[in-house]
Amino acid sequence: MKLSLLRNGLRGSSGRTVAFVLSVVLVLLLGTGQLLGMVLLRGSEHAAAAVVPLAALMALGWAVMPVFFPGGDETLDPTRLVMLPLRARRLMPGLLAASLVGIGPLFTVLVVAGAVVALAHGVAGTAAAVLALPLAVLVCLALARAVAAVNVRLLTSRRGRDLALLSGLVIAVGIQLLNLGFQRLNEAGGLAALEPVAGVLAWVPPASAVAAVQSASDGAHGSASAQVALSAAALAVLLWWWHRSLERLMTSPDASTVQAATAPEKTRGRAGGTGLAGLLPPGRTGAVMLRSLRYVWRDPKTKVGWASSLGVGVLLPVVFAAQGNGSAYNACWVAGLLGVQMYNQFGQDYSGFWLVASTISSAREAYVEMRGRMLAIALIAVPYVAAVAVVCSAFLGEWRKIPEVLGLALGLLGVLLATGVFTSYRFPYSIPQDSGYKNVAPGQGSLAYLSIFGGMVIGVLLCSPLVALTVWLHLSGGHAWLWTVLPAGLLYGIAAPALVLRFAAPRVASRLPEILTAVSRG
Repeated sequence: MKLSLLRNGLRGSSGRTVAFVLSVVLVLLLGTGQLLGMVLLRGSEHAAAAVVPLAALMALGWAVMPVFFPGGDETLDPTRLVMLPLRARRLMPGLLAASLVGIGPLFTVLVVAGAVVALAHGVAGTAAAVLALPLAVLVCLALARAVAAVNVRLLTSRRGRDLALLSGLVIAVGIQLLNLGFQRLNEAGGLAALEPVAGVLAWVPPASAVAAVQSASDGAHGSASAQVALSAAALAVLLWWWHRSLERLMTSPDASTVQAATAPEKTRGRAGGTGLAGLLPPGRTGAVMLRSLRYVWRDPKTKVGWASSLGVGVLLPVVFAAQGNGSAYNACWVAGLLGVQMYNQFGQDYSGFWLVASTISSAREAYVEMRGRMLAIALIAVPYVAAVAVVCSAFLGEWRKIPEVLGLALGLLGVLLATGVFTSYRFPYSIPQDSGYKNVAPGQGSLAYLSIFGGMVIGVLLCSPLVALTVWLHLSGGHAWLWTVLPAGLLYGIAAPALVLRFAAPRVASRLPEILTAVSRG
């Protein structure tokens, strides 16, 4: 079945076939490179310190893969097989064998093979390697299957698809953390610094199976047996856990077959509460703010954009500090990333913008609409930027820089919100709804680049007087007056959006047909 799904998915699409072949070639090159690199470690006294943590990292990747990439393997969803006249015990061998087909298993086999070859010495080590290789791979596959079975209800829901879209942020953060780890490793003297970590992971399956090869090669047959037994026990537990989850999925009803008896009560409870709407301003301003905030929470692409800006905005100051380039001014990154959320506001409504456009017939209504969208972003961005600026300055011990950093960050945020209003009506573009990963409709890429990067450049230039004031106070020795940057930044951050809103409102009202045409192309 897995081979048929793979073949049918590639049939009739030359682009998909080329992408698959290129992926296989790249994985083969990367996996072979990893294998050869670990083979070169053979005989090194720190070989185990490198390959044992790598085996644990591989298992972690298999554990999170079903959560972040649920659509990567159709057979990960066992609910598609519940109508077959098969018990869970008979399905498991077939599903486990299907897990061996694909690019991921190929890369895993190459990496684990390199790990055991790097550690195997003598007859005992070779025998342990022959046993450790399939055992470690099976533990990774069973772990992925068990996690997928437990979370299959989530992974096939809307929230599961949202979680998959957030995988890009997690990967970006993980890459930065690995980069910092490698830098610290080089500073600490190489692989010897990993010895304590490898010593702990040597007793964590499936890394314990790989570590058993080193133990057997060193003549510690008791430790090798215990480590192999630990991985075998983990495999048995994972298979039992997977079997229980399969039995429950195949025999218990879900929300699609049984209506919850408490649904009316829940509906009445939700309808009776005011929630966030009761805290927002009355009238159209509050309604627009509520709609924008619901986009942030419910729309997958909007949610990913916000999560990326919030996460990366905090991550960048941490990365710079870890690399020795820490500065309180790095907090301005989060202001820039959150200010960009104001760009292409009408495109974020997708094809539903025509409903919004039908309610705008005057400059005043356009003004209130844009003001509500801006206030929704500011409601999240202003306290977040302030918190990051204060925490970043305090962490670096630069308490005196808090007023100027906060003033610069809030000024930059306000200017980007203002330029976002201008680019939203002057350079609108469509965001495709049929793809979870495309943010620009075909043929509108240059328009999107002009909107985003052009607006950001103009925003930075408009913020230059505030930067000049800060630099002048530093160079002229007026450190006692640096606190004035904070009120100047606040004034800047309030005045720029207010002026642009007054200027843009009549133009938004007059350009509605053009905007509607531009955002509806996708």
